[in-house]
Amino acid sequence: MKPNIYPAYRPVVFHDTTVDHYFKIGSTIKTERTIEFEGETLPYVTLDVSSASHVFYTGKQKDFAKEGSAARFNQRFDRFLKKSGS
Repeated sequence: MKPNIYPAYRPVVFHDTTVDHYFKIGSTIKTERTIEFEGETLPYVTLDVSSASHVFYTGKQKDFAKEGSAARFNQRFDRFLKKSGS
């Protein structure tokens, strides 16, 4: 490998501000901010969404695929169909 052409890989603290969750992982992201975390001064990056707050990972998403689009249509417009006599 050529020296001095690869970004520095180091531990970085990411902060999910939505749920106030901190986690430390290795990254090459560039940042000027630092934070004291677990007795170390580490680079610091804020996030709006991570696996701690995203609805797919937390299980709080709505699952529309259980019924299907035809069943949702009939459920929504069934009262209009019954009134018109169709």
